[in-house]
Amino acid sequence: MKYLVTGATGHLGGIIITELSKLVPQADIRLGVHRIEKATALQSAGYDVVALDYAAVDSMTAAMTGVDVLIYVPSLTYWVQQRITEFENTLEAMRRANVSTIVAMSFIADQYNNPFQMASYYAYLPARLAGSGLNYAVVKNALYADPLVPYLPELIARHNVIYPIGDQAMSFISREDSAEAMANIAVKPYLRDYGQNYLLTMKQNYNMVELSSIMSQVTGEQIGYAPVSLQEFADIYRSEGDGDELASMYHAAALGLMDEVTNDFQHITGHAPQGMKEYLSRHYQK
Repeated sequence: MKYLVTGATGHLGGIIITELSKLVPQADIRLGVHRIEKATALQSAGYDVVALDYAAVDSMTAAMTGVDVLIYVPSLTYWVQQRITEFENTLEAMRRANVSTIVAMSFIADQYNNPFQMASYYAYLPARLAGSGLNYAVVKNALYADPLVPYLPELIARHNVIYPIGDQAMSFISREDSAEAMANIAVKPYLRDYGQNYLLTMKQNYNMVELSSIMSQVTGEQIGYAPVSLQEFADIYRSEGDGDELASMYHAAALGLMDEVTNDFQHITGHAPQGMKEYLSRHYQK
């Protein structure tokens, strides 16, 4: 079997490579990257690295030729139409290259009434695959725990978590656990060939009082919970380029749309995912 990982130089893609390499020979792994010059370390490590441009079907077809299973990590964009176009290009390239199977990354925010700006893409994805004739699995991630680690110094300075979600809870997963699950799904036909839809989460969700308490224990600093309004949150982070998009996601959380918990990770891997305190304790350094 030949496996192609897209987004190979990204945060999640890089960890998927590590996890997949534990399960199959390196010679069976191909890595698709948008810019070859960013993948010199992967080439030096002996991986088969190919150029793959989501906007160019010919490029994608060449990258997919000879591949059996595509592990699809989409580009990072908040433009729904661009994301859909990229995925349609992917399906066309798969058709031309005779790739039969896809493991597609998705996100918890896929409900029809979810106000997150990308929710319509995530709702479209499983329905589109259901009519594609492909073998497939959709792997929805909960919120990544990873960004909380570099965010902790700011929260310590603020003395509070400020997410505008009131008394609602959110579900999380680490990229490490997501990548482990996706690699296992990719190499095990019984986990990926029947239109499965997975949701990867920790064993529990966390409201913001619980989350701030864990952060206080891990950092040794007092962190409380003082939510700002959605508008205030968007204004605070707009200069970073995604304030409005993030505010729309936390709007979804405030409506109770981001708190689902499943046992899918344990079903896939055979062991429990990392919990929030365990994850933050492992990665936070004062």
